[in-house]
Amino acid sequence: MPSPATGQPSVRTAFVPSHRLQGWAERFGASHGGYRLHDDDDGLRLRAGDGTGALLQAPWPADGRPGRGFDGLERLASLAAQPRRLGLLLVRRGGYAAGVATEGRLLASKAGTRYVQSRTAAGGQSQQRFARRRTNQADALVDAVAAQAEPIFAAAGFEYLVPGGDRSLAELVLAHPSLRPYATLPRLAYLDVPEPRAAVLKKAAADACSVRIQVTEPA
Repeated sequence: MPSPATGQPSVRTAFVPSHRLQGWAERFGASHGGYRLHDDDDGLRLRAGDGTGALLQAPWPADGRPGRGFDGLERLASLAAQPRRLGLLLVRRGGYAAGVATEGRLLASKAGTRYVQSRTAAGGQSQQRFARRRTNQADALVDAVAAQAEPIFAAAGFEYLVPGGDRSLAELVLAHPSLRPYATLPRLAYLDVPEPRAAVLKKAAADACSVRIQVTEPA
């Protein structure tokens, strides 16, 4: 007789600014029966009394500038509070956004719209014409985004790159000759964002400078 199906754990991700991290941890403990701290290679883990776990990750590596504090939570908040500059490049088929951010705020930015058609199931010559049209549209998008991003990046230097949106399109843009100097910079965690707009870029800047928290609740 087959064993009964078991439920899957619930996983959610949040981005918490450094100055709110202590309060978040206190509320997490109050809701889940307290917690214990554990440092490992992936980040700082909070293990609660009811089995809920939280993985807390700094927005950037220490790179010789570690955070200070009494425990892992204080050190993580201190590291995340450091004013480091990030270059953001968000691309999807319908639009793009580029900016330079520090401490969760945009210093310079540009957003716009373009259109690349979706794939089709049609066959024969129609499919071939569609594929050529789609390729041309994607090439035009890459050129347009690179042309807009380059002056934004050049006007405000940064030390880390944060890509987001459609991974393949973002990689094509970063491979553009005009952005080649920035493509070699260290990259931070990829951001899964909706269609890039000014408001999406603003939120992405705040998230990229915040502590990434993945909470896993048992089934």
